[in-house]
Order: sequence, then structure tokens, then C-alpha cells
Amino acid sequence: MEAQPFYVKFELYIFNNHQNMRKLFVGLSLLTFLVADAQKKTNPTTFGKSITADDLKRHLYIIAGPEMEGRNTPSPGLERAATYIENQFKSFGLLPGNNGSYRQFYPLYKDSVTGSSLKVNGNSFTANDDYQVNAMTSYNASLRLGEAVFVGYGIVDGDVWNDYKDVNVAGKAVIIANGSPANYKPSTSGFASPANLNAKIRNAQTKGAVAVFVVADNFPRKPITTGGNFQLNGYAASVYPQVINISEKVAAQIIGAEGEGILAKLKAGTAPSKAYKSKIDFAVAKVTKEEQVSNVIGIVEGTDKKDEYVVVTAHYDHDGVRADGVIFYGADDDGSGTVSVIEMAEAFAKAKAAGKGPRRTMVFMTVSGEEKGLWGSEYYGENPVFPLDKTSVNLNIDMIGRIGDEYNVKAKDKDSTNYVYIIGDDKLSTDLAPFTDRANKNVKLKLDRRYNDINDRNRFYYRSDHYNFAKHGVPAIFYFNGVHADYHKVTDTPDKINYPLMAKRAQLVFYTAWEIANSDEMMKRDLKLEIPGR
Repeated sequence: MEAQPFYVKFELYIFNNHQNMRKLFVGLSLLTFLVADAQKKTNPTTFGKSITADDLKRHLYIIAGPEMEGRNTPSPGLERAATYIENQFKSFGLLPGNNGSYRQFYPLYKDSVTGSSLKVNGNSFTANDDYQVNAMTSYNASLRLGEAVFVGYGIVDGDVWNDYKDVNVAGKAVIIANGSPANYKPSTSGFASPANLNAKIRNAQTKGAVAVFVVADNFPRKPITTGGNFQLNGYAASVYPQVINISEKVAAQIIGAEGEGILAKLKAGTAPSKAYKSKIDFAVAKVTKEEQVSNVIGIVEGTDKKDEYVVVTAHYDHDGVRADGVIFYGADDDGSGTVSVIEMAEAFAKAKAAGKGPRRTMVFMTVSGEEKGLWGSEYYGENPVFPLDKTSVNLNIDMIGRIGDEYNVKAKDKDSTNYVYIIGDDKLSTDLAPFTDRANKNVKLKLDRRYNDINDRNRFYYRSDHYNFAKHGVPAIFYFNGVHADYHKVTDTPDKINYPLMAKRAQLVFYTAWEIANSDEMMKRDLKLEIPGR
């Protein structure tokens, strides 16, 4: 046979290898399709039913037991709870969720006042008898001021009220009265009211004041603790003015004769906004303590969509120990959510071990500091381990072990032992409610959506950790049983939990997570998040 020229051999080589590569590509594509199709068609009930009342009870008697001492943030009990959760994740075979670690540590800061002094026109005043400083509203400083501006109640409320009209307080101290005038109706009530002290301080800051003297009539006062509370944000983007609470006696010394009985004059309308010359010496000294706490994160890695995520959360902290040594056990709030996350993590790990793991990566995270102000989830939202734009959903569990007041057995509600509140599945994504309804076919709970109303006075949607995902655009659901007589009391103990009902609720979350983790597309983000008052 005649030998073929080199260029013919080369063309045949390319042709044959192209055919082989094409077959390989088709084979891999078919394999990916079959894997995805098998996952979608896998019946999850075998794994869902592994979430049992007995297992939940076993975990909860540990998480909400005396050894955990109420899991305050921060505390040794909280650390023991975190270690227990981490060890459970390890035993199931979950991978560490934060770059080789099961912990996402974050700092807390606590300020303590070590000393203060106040002198006006050469006259010294005594802490607690005449003035008082708070570690949360003061900072290390030594001020010598030659003028202070009295601005009534210090309220600014659009066109309705403005105590700063026609006065300049930039670089000066302002004097404001505690409370609000009798004839004033704020445009917003509650914490958002312009008459709230925090709003008044913000006004002073906006106007450029360096110090705020708040006049009150309840002096002398009992000494307050020199130590403030822990806080998450130890480095403020902007610093509030120095805040000092003062008696009418101090106010009169600053203002002079016109300051005598200043609160009564203000009520009578005879105390106009005005600047007063005065020599004020004020100093405060503080120290800051820093501690580390953590969120606990374990993952079950996905298959063909492993770079997209389904995040399941619950907070594992509670209120700690009372001054007399009595423990706030926090069995329902939120031991119930914590142990449900543990059980779901095990169920997904079993599915993965059986070759039927999720397409998307499952992230199981128990967060700390929820009771203090959603600290752990806020930190995660600002420092996400997994991209939030690739996070399909957050399913957050906060209290699912009890029967709430509205369904109390005494009311003989036919659904009292077979319901759960679904909060937020009408927000951010039109996909959420249909997924919930489909998943519920496995457990057949009554899905109560009454708290989806953005005008609900309880504002539950804004009060748990899912909100720190939602405000970043991540569709989120909050699972809840409602408040009850033991809510935030030392009587919230494991013996009062309805474990069969809790198991059904946890299974609902599991099936919802399963559906979303194995769906073809991420959750749509097609709804705007409406926040009342904004």
C-alpha cells in the first residue's frame, strides 16, 4: 500500500480526534443531564423523614440545657454551644464553610467609662447627683466650650416642627430638653419618632454640634454601670456629638437667670432658642474591651450548580443568665431553629453520601448575636463567605417548637397542632410561595401567611436574621410559630416543646430547601422590597 503524504495523515488525525472529542463532549453532556435529572427526580422523603422528633429532642436538651447557660453573646455558654454545633457538622461529614474553618469569627466592642468631670463657670458638679454620662453615648474627650445654644426639645420634623430654626450650632454645644411638647404630634411614632432621643442626637450631629446636654428633672440619679453593652460596630463611619445628661441646676448655671426652671418655662412657651456665653469644662475617659464570637457554618457541596447556594439559618444565642443565676434556656427561641438546622444538615449529608446530593451547595449556618440586634447575620451580610448574588434563597428558622398565642390549644383552633407561620415568601421573588406550596405537599401543614402584611404592627419580617439577607436582595423566608407566654422568659424550657410538630415544621423547611437546591434556575428577584416608613 502506498504511503500517505504527511498533510493527509494530519488531516485524518484532526478528523478522527474531532469525532472522538465530539463523542466525549456528548457523553459528558448526557452524564450531566442524567445526574441533574436523577437529582430532580429523587424522592426526598427518605431523607426528610430522618428528621425525627426524638433526634430533635436529644439535641435540644443539650443546646437548651444548663451547661449552655442561656447562650448569651458573648459568653462561655455560647462558645460551648458553638463547639457542639461544629462537632455535629463534622460528624455528619459537612465541609467547613469558611475557608477551611467551621467558624466565621467577628469582633464585639464594649466601652466602659473610667472617669468624668464637669465644671461650669468654675463650679464643679458631681456625677449622678448633677450629671451623668453613658458609655454608649460618649467618647474619650476633654472639651472647653465658651458658648452653648438652647434649642428647646431639639426636634426637627419637616415642616411640622423645627427647634433649630434661625440658630447656628456648628462647633458648639447644644442644650435640649428631654421629652416633647404637649402640642406636638410627630409625623412618625415609636423608635422612628423625631422626638426620640436618638433622633434628637442625630439632628444635633447633622447641624454640626460637638456636644449635647440633655436636661431632665430626675436628678439625682442612681449610678449607672460604668460599662456599656457590647456592640458590633466598634468603628463608626461618623461620630455622634458628646452626650451628657444634666440636671436643671447645671442648665441654670450654663444659661444664667433665664435657665432657672427651664423645663417649666419651656412648657409655658417662654424659653426661646438662644445662644448663651458660658465657660464649660467637660472630660470623660473610656476604655474599650474587644471579644470574638462566631457564626458556625458547614456545607454540603452541590454538583452541577455548586457555585450557587441555598443558605439555611437559625440563631443559636439567647439571653444568658439572670443576675440571680437563673438561666434563660431559650428552648424555643431559638434552640428549636438551631437543632432543626443540625437535623437538616444531617439529612442533606445522608443524601450526598447516597449519591443523591443537591445540585446547589447547601450552606447550614447558625448565627450568634441575634438577640442583641441581628449581629451575626449582619456581619455575614456585610462579609459574605458565599456571594450573595449567587445565593438563591435564605431559609431562616426562628422559633418552631411551640404553639403561639393565636393557636393556643385553649382556643380550640383545629389547626393548633398543625400550622406554621410563613413570613416573607411574597417579597423579593414570585418563586418563593409556589416552592413553599409544593414542598408542603410532603407534610401538609397549614401555612399561615398573616404576617406577610408589611403594615403588621409586630414587624416580624424585620426582626430576625433573614432580613440581613433580604436587605441585600436575597429572597428569604422566616419560619415561625408565634409568641407565647414563655417568650423571652426563663420558663422557655425543652420540656414544653411540641417535638412532633417541630419535626413537621423542620421537614417543611427541608423539602423547600431540597426543591430550591435542585431547581433549574435560581430564585427570580422580581419584586421590590417595601419597607414601611421609608
